[in-house]
Amino acid sequence: MNNKLNYCVIMAGGIGNRFWPVSTMQQPKQFLDFFGIGKSLLQMTVDRFKGVIPTENILVVTNVLYRDVVMQQLPEFKSDQILLEPSRRNTAPCIAYAMTHIKRLAFSRMGRDENVRVVVAPSDHLILQEEKFHHVIEEGLDFVADHDSLLTVGIQPTRPEVEYGYIQMIMSDEKIKRVKTFTEKPSLDLAKVFMASGEFLWNSGMYMWNIHTILNELNRFMPDMMGLFAQSDKHMCTEGEEAYIQQIFPACPNISIDYGVMEKAQNVQVMLADFDWSDLGTWGAVYDASKKDEQGNVTLHGDATYSDSTGNIVCLRTGYTALIRGLSHYIVAQNDNVIMICPKWEEGVIDKEKASVKIKNKV
Repeated sequence: MNNKLNYCVIMAGGIGNRFWPVSTMQQPKQFLDFFGIGKSLLQMTVDRFKGVIPTENILVVTNVLYRDVVMQQLPEFKSDQILLEPSRRNTAPCIAYAMTHIKRLAFSRMGRDENVRVVVAPSDHLILQEEKFHHVIEEGLDFVADHDSLLTVGIQPTRPEVEYGYIQMIMSDEKIKRVKTFTEKPSLDLAKVFMASGEFLWNSGMYMWNIHTILNELNRFMPDMMGLFAQSDKHMCTEGEEAYIQQIFPACPNISIDYGVMEKAQNVQVMLADFDWSDLGTWGAVYDASKKDEQGNVTLHGDATYSDSTGNIVCLRTGYTALIRGLSHYIVAQNDNVIMICPKWEEGVIDKEKASVKIKNKV
């Protein structure tokens, strides 16, 4: 396969509010070095894709607020590899923008209408076993080069997880199977049924397709939104692109690509991936993915001494130390003048916005 026809879109516009107070609107989680390795989650994602996609064919879509931080973290990228959203509109408008840009970009480079292949991925997932990851991406891009399919990547569930979306397969002997249904964040009882059936995979949020197929499906199921991009050929890859997107993007619906297209299309298929994966959507997920001491405690940043304590995760500013005694399965997280201490099982209960306002009013 011609590697120059393979493109990657990394979605990096989220605000990561589940990781308050460490992740903030000014510095969301995708730009943080969660694991103390000197690289942010975004940088890790870009490095991972460099193994299968030419660097010049990797694009990052982010909010205009994060232009400078992306350029700082990815100095090897040219400014036109960073696509800027003026407002948050979920993944369907993000993908519509990126696909219309890539279609025009490929034409300008090749001088003809090439049916390029694209992999789309979030910027804040943790993926280990990169050789296996590269093999899955290469195999998927090979498949969509010859098939008019919307291909998603599924992960074999290891537990009845209620924070992930699920994909139900139509069982067959084929490695790449047709998709029957999508289910977003089921109840615990339903997640247990999913696991027992053997028909369900976790939805990784990674997609592969050729450019003609995805644009056809976007036009079929989201014609009003795609009508906003009707003049894209005149503006994409020109000095007028940013102004054009600023004009049309706020009018796009706030909807995910799953709801907007994937759940409606008939040509959706799933490939089972065999690499370790986590979407790092909660402190609990970061805990599961992190190295633990003998008592099962995780210290991400800063320092901590534990006594009669198990299963905790601590994330402090550099130079700070916490003495943790008598806590089990807690989150201790600090950023600036804010410290959050919360049971892991209640992290979703905290009204972070109100907590933040109260703290600001006291300072």
